[in-house]
Amino acid sequence: MTDLEAALRRAVRGEVGFDVTSRALTTMDASNYRRVPLGVVAPRDADDVAAVLEVCREHGVPVVARGGGTSIAGQATGTGVVLDFTRHMNRLVGLDPQARTAVVQPGLVLDRLQEAAAPHGLRFGPDPSTHSRCTLGGMIGNNSCGSHSVAWGTTADSVRELTVLTARGRRLRPGRDWAGAPDGLRELVDGGLARLRTGFPDLPRRISGYALDALLPERGADVARSFCGSEGTLGVLTEAVVRLVESPRARALAVLGYADEAGAAEAAAGLLPLGPLTVEGMAVDLVPSTQGLPRGGAWLFVETGGDTEAEARARAEAVVRAADVVDARVVTDPAGMRTLWRIREDASGTATRMADGSEAWPGWEDCAVPPARLGGYLRDFRSLLSAHGLRGTPYGHFGDGCIHVRVDFDLLTDAGVARFRRFSEELADLVVAHGGSLSGEHGDGQARAELLPRMYGAETVALFERAKAVWDPDDLLNPGMLVRPAPLDTNLRFSVLPREPVDVEFGYPSDGGDFSAAVRRCVGVAKCRTTSVTGSSVMCPSFRATGDEEHSTRGRARLLHEMLAGELVTDGWRSTEVRDALDLCLSCKGCRSDCPVGVDMATYKAEFLHHHYEGRRRPAAHYAMGWLPVWLRWTARTRTAPAVNALASVGPLARVAKWLGGIAGEREVPRLAGETFSRWWRGRRRGPAGDGDLVVLWPDTFTEHLSPNVGRAAVRVLEAAGLRVALPPTLRGPGGIGDGTSRSPLALLTARRGQVCCGLTYVSTGQLDRARAVMRRTLDLMAPVLETSAPVVVLEPSCAAALRTDLPELLHDDPRAARLAERVLTFAETLERHAPHWAPPAVDLPAVGQTHCHQHAVLGDAADRRLRASAGLTGELSGGCCGLAGNFGFEDGHYEVSAACAEDQLLPSVREAPDGAVVLADGFSCRTQLEQLAGVRGRHLAEVLAEGLE
Repeated sequence: MTDLEAALRRAVRGEVGFDVTSRALTTMDASNYRRVPLGVVAPRDADDVAAVLEVCREHGVPVVARGGGTSIAGQATGTGVVLDFTRHMNRLVGLDPQARTAVVQPGLVLDRLQEAAAPHGLRFGPDPSTHSRCTLGGMIGNNSCGSHSVAWGTTADSVRELTVLTARGRRLRPGRDWAGAPDGLRELVDGGLARLRTGFPDLPRRISGYALDALLPERGADVARSFCGSEGTLGVLTEAVVRLVESPRARALAVLGYADEAGAAEAAAGLLPLGPLTVEGMAVDLVPSTQGLPRGGAWLFVETGGDTEAEARARAEAVVRAADVVDARVVTDPAGMRTLWRIREDASGTATRMADGSEAWPGWEDCAVPPARLGGYLRDFRSLLSAHGLRGTPYGHFGDGCIHVRVDFDLLTDAGVARFRRFSEELADLVVAHGGSLSGEHGDGQARAELLPRMYGAETVALFERAKAVWDPDDLLNPGMLVRPAPLDTNLRFSVLPREPVDVEFGYPSDGGDFSAAVRRCVGVAKCRTTSVTGSSVMCPSFRATGDEEHSTRGRARLLHEMLAGELVTDGWRSTEVRDALDLCLSCKGCRSDCPVGVDMATYKAEFLHHHYEGRRRPAAHYAMGWLPVWLRWTARTRTAPAVNALASVGPLARVAKWLGGIAGEREVPRLAGETFSRWWRGRRRGPAGDGDLVVLWPDTFTEHLSPNVGRAAVRVLEAAGLRVALPPTLRGPGGIGDGTSRSPLALLTARRGQVCCGLTYVSTGQLDRARAVMRRTLDLMAPVLETSAPVVVLEPSCAAALRTDLPELLHDDPRAARLAERVLTFAETLERHAPHWAPPAVDLPAVGQTHCHQHAVLGDAADRRLRASAGLTGELSGGCCGLAGNFGFEDGHYEVSAACAEDQLLPSVREAPDGAVVLADGFSCRTQLEQLAGVRGRHLAEVLAEGLE
């Protein structure tokens, strides 16, 4: 234990982390930069913060304040001690509706403040796209803005008073009329009045540099306002009094279509006199689908408010009339507006990939110019990109003249980094030529501070340095930011990654087969750190259960980044730190769809576990549950299911079996079916064959051995819809399809019996060699099916997802894998595509439950929604993950997190269900979780429809 660590442990009551994991999680924010801290402290209160500052001052160690870690310029990273305010100092201290103020701690997430203010008809004005995870402290440090700044300004406009600790331990309360000013600040201002009055560009989004002009007497000598945007370099915020604004009772959204982004940009300023709440812009490059948008190549999102929906709509329609547009659409439905806004908010992540899949990076993320000059600036910006052979797609706050863009810089080679510097210098000059600010929202950090002399001149920058010295004479707080900055092309986070591709098992088709590129996908926007989800969203259930960064998708990606770098995490694939962080990953695949850049942590986990345990003994659960298909097939062949069930019901025997198998003691072992689905299929009486399409019903492990009733129900419904149902062959050789086997004498003599399997349990436990062998055997068995046009119907969503994604990505060298993946359909998709004229029975009941996480992430549930509606099943299914997630919830040590995930959305939705509601759960894991935690029987949609047929 170092002297610094020991001193901090003695001085503070909060957590002190100098371990590899704590440090690795905070090496990066959402920028291009990486700095390795000595340690991390999660202070419990202001006294802890004071103690940390005292210890670090004595040891000469820098201190960096950190909130959600979503900063895009590098200012939330540091080489000393990082203060993590999100763990403890995250409370709403008070809210006064009459005064329209709130008292907040720096680690409070913005959405929590909005939720508390909403019942009073109030809100905090600024709302960055990261509102679900950014903190008030970080917003004050960066002077954040968001989409509603045309109505309510920047964070500085919403700050009344701050409570700040200086690096030398003084407690100050900055406010107006010089309140809380450190000694020497007023004298510094008095000596530079002329420069402060003339040296700052006048535009709504001037975030760069220190806001020393807020200290002018004619501006109220507002010390709190001047502190905003100082990026943690002047003092450490411990509390803030912020102003709230009245939230419109009704809103409308006018989406205006233009031919291109320049046309949209030139139109934006002309809409400001109409008093909109927002004027946001983006081009078609960033829109995954234009469904729901009016015609055009670029759009303005203009929000209006009013006391009634009619008033808000009238204002939106006035905007449409005033705009010269290609097409327009006005939306007042809250769900419809949320869907459209999500397109804009996700741009911060989707912008990290160009249309061809190549990478794009921040660095020139948020320059701002006067709104009236935005069109001309964008044209010049495009020309500069072309001159340097670069690409980027601008979007952002057109009404404020603030543009976000990620550029396809090559930050992996020396030549590319040199071009990054040249472009940065020329772009800084271009912004200044248009009367703009290098930063219009996210701060200067390391990305732009070096270029501040081009914007302000040497004398004003020298004034910034003197102001920093007044507040922090020892340069203890976040050194290298804003003044005396580190060069913009140093500390790049990519420089530590291996230059050659890492030898891996999966194909990573979207990343050119490069695992490093896959890990680089995570840019740190931290959507995975959202503490509550809406609609069908899933990501990231383990973070919501624990609140720990290491159990977020971003945290795990950071640890994998450090594993590849080899500086902090030095034992590569054998790393226990990475293993422990991945241990609570449910492999729900939620990040594959909900992460704006498509990080696929389930695949990365499987990859890691494969290498981590290669040549070594695995945990017992990997053998017990990873090889589940083998054990269940053995039980079926020996017809010992009744004996196994009987033994599992004997308490002492069950406890021993669970201990040996690495299964949580709190869990009940699911009962095996007395008759497998395939055995029922072979022995059933068949009616006359229909004349509809042939469909091949996949007998997945769960349907086959644990829930054959689901398979029987599906057969009944599919045949009622006129489809001809067959099972896959069970013999490798000259077999066929039709009844699940081949009875040809020649086939019986020349072929070996087998059973199709998606390999899911082997993939989820990282047994990729075994998974590959199982998948190849399956492809051999499915050869006759692939020669037909028959779809493959998979009832278990997790197995369908494995066939759609894991199969072709793991067997990327076998073209049959892609062909089989293309054939896979869900139950609802099969009925919709192959029996389009069939009408399901009228069930006419409310439905609750949960969309399976793999269905949400990989398969999609649009067909299921339409099928439920046709059957009269009303109501929305919840999102999230049930928490059992295959083997995860059964593994020893996972029970509490598994139960917490279920309590996030699934169990509350079931408890609140109306009388007579159908509990839908297509996944075996979901049904098991419902039964074991709530005593509720969930049913597959096929079961509900089959009952309706009766």
